[in-house]
Amino acid sequence: MKRLRFGLQARFLLAMGVAALLIMAILALMLERQAAMQNEVRTLSGNVIHGLFDRSMRTRGETLARQLSDSLANPVYYSDLDAIGTQVRAALGYVAVAYVLVYDADGRLIHDGSDDLPGYGQRMRGPMAEAAIKANGLLAQESDEILDVSMPIMIGDQRVGGVRVGMSWTRALVYERKAGENLDERLGALGKRHLGWLLLLLAALGLTAVMVAIYVQRTLVAPVRWLAAAARQIEAGDYVVERRDSGRHDEVSELLRAFVRMSEAIARHDRDVRHMAYTDALTGLTNRLAFREALDHRMLTARASHRRLALLFADIDDFKRINDTLGHEAGDEALLQFARRIQLAVDQLGGHDALLARFGGDEFVILVEDEHAVQVATSLAERLVQELREPLRIQDREVFMGTSIGITVYPSDAEDASALLKNGDIAMYQAKLAGKNCHRFYSRAMDYAVERRVHMEHELRGAWDRDELKLVYQPIFRTLDRRMVGVEVLLRWQHPALGTISPTVFIDVAEQSGLIESIGPKVLRAACLEATQWQRFDGSRDLFVSVNVSPRQLRSGDLPEIVADCLRESGLPAAQLHLELTETAVIGDELQAASMLARLHRTGVKVWLDDFGTGFSGLSHLRQVPVDGVKIDKSFVADLQRDPDDLALTTAIIAMAHSLGITVVAEGIEQEVQFELLRERGCELGQGFWLSHPLSAAEFRQLLASEGMARGQV
Repeated sequence: MKRLRFGLQARFLLAMGVAALLIMAILALMLERQAAMQNEVRTLSGNVIHGLFDRSMRTRGETLARQLSDSLANPVYYSDLDAIGTQVRAALGYVAVAYVLVYDADGRLIHDGSDDLPGYGQRMRGPMAEAAIKANGLLAQESDEILDVSMPIMIGDQRVGGVRVGMSWTRALVYERKAGENLDERLGALGKRHLGWLLLLLAALGLTAVMVAIYVQRTLVAPVRWLAAAARQIEAGDYVVERRDSGRHDEVSELLRAFVRMSEAIARHDRDVRHMAYTDALTGLTNRLAFREALDHRMLTARASHRRLALLFADIDDFKRINDTLGHEAGDEALLQFARRIQLAVDQLGGHDALLARFGGDEFVILVEDEHAVQVATSLAERLVQELREPLRIQDREVFMGTSIGITVYPSDAEDASALLKNGDIAMYQAKLAGKNCHRFYSRAMDYAVERRVHMEHELRGAWDRDELKLVYQPIFRTLDRRMVGVEVLLRWQHPALGTISPTVFIDVAEQSGLIESIGPKVLRAACLEATQWQRFDGSRDLFVSVNVSPRQLRSGDLPEIVADCLRESGLPAAQLHLELTETAVIGDELQAASMLARLHRTGVKVWLDDFGTGFSGLSHLRQVPVDGVKIDKSFVADLQRDPDDLALTTAIIAMAHSLGITVVAEGIEQEVQFELLRERGCELGQGFWLSHPLSAAEFRQLLASEGMARGQV
């Protein structure tokens, strides 16, 4: 710019000293330099505009990729396609965005912003796709038509997927060409006008040269210089360009105003993207990313001022039940109502510095900064537990849930944000173990509980091979004549150091860690092999064997093939194998469950619903899933003689099952009066300690042999 300004002014000053005899030469020189000036201005402006668009494209692409990577972490982790689609479609509305692709850790497409997702689950192809899948950080690739910016999506140190943003050079080039053409047209018109002035004012060459120099400086050089400075400002990330209003209405001024409007549009888009990145789309609360940044800042401030912070980690109890039974729209409505209740309690008790955020899924976090942070956190937690146990009105029905809250304090519990959040999560988990709908403060002892769970998972990995896991068999009797007709296979763990470990503990560990997918088939195979031996002890009847199948096994998709292999290897007739599935494993997505159960039925086995009545499904779900039997949960059987509601519900379950041709089994029969009530109401089968305790394989074989001898079979 300095060379352009100096050259222009020097040439006009030189023209002032030229003699009248050289006026034609001076005129020719001035005309030539005028054209050169216009070309230089055109070239400089074109370069500036091109550089601006290029840097703007790259900056916007990288910014959008980073922000989408952060904001999509939880939706991708929880496979929330609605939330992913909302953000992808919002991003597709930005200038020059050609595509936005969200993919999982294996490069399979999760969402592309379309309604029908034709490529869902397919691995992305092409050199750019492969490079993006392998990249561990921000990666920008470009072709003649596309600038492809990719960024992995991380949850902590775990990579759960990635996002690719395609910025179209073609679309950007259209805007750039329009700006260049507009500039050329206006510079041409301006050059002609200047030429006229030169021709008219040649008589007063000296004065004219000075005036033209000043005019050129103000109308061309200064605006272009301002344009270049504004471009550098935008390149630095400051999109708010100060308005430059000269009061003129010529082409250059219009170009400057257009540039200002463009910068304002970029600033608006930047604010929108930042709002999307730092705000939860559903509740409007602060999201995980923004909360983490605020937590880091407040911990630094609190450390300097020796103040205390309290972090409340709240998780909605049984929220999955709402999504599974009433749908995701009802789940979203529940989250909104919970968020409003939490916000009201925080406003009333949390203090003016309290910060509420939706941390992800059904988790909310509250940061309290107060001189009496512990007391404030306690009062707030008690209020939240009280308020959130009140029923929600969703889809014209009352829904009862609740919340479990973990509380941790800075600096006594942790020195950094990650540890503080981890401690809050641990305390929340302990609140759930304590019965839910309560709050617990973090303590060092909780770390031991977590370590014990990790240790248990490690020990469980080799428990089957070490012969620590054993099968026991609880007989199932026909209520009509108390004749044994089958057994339920139960798994027991006798650890050499920890002793007998409750199934409710280690089965939960196996389910959450995924070990159930390896243990389950082994249990099924061992049960089938054992059942084939029973004919040697009592050949007069064919006892069925009932094996529990976890929800994770059902979701794996290969359960029918595993069942068929076990039947083939053991030689057990398919009709003698029953599979027990929990009610919650099949509700929520009845179509998928019905398809899986149909595949299981084709193997010849029977399928029962275990713990029936404890889920949130209602009896109507019996019409939608093809099952052969239901097992009434022992919680209903325990109070049959004392609770009229349990008796009425049990009677209704039996009647509904009979109307559908479904067998009914009662669990947990521990008293004769319970047995008689169930028999009178038509319950065909029963099991429980009053009838028989679970038996080892040897004990059960002995039972079979003794019964066979009693009937004269042996």
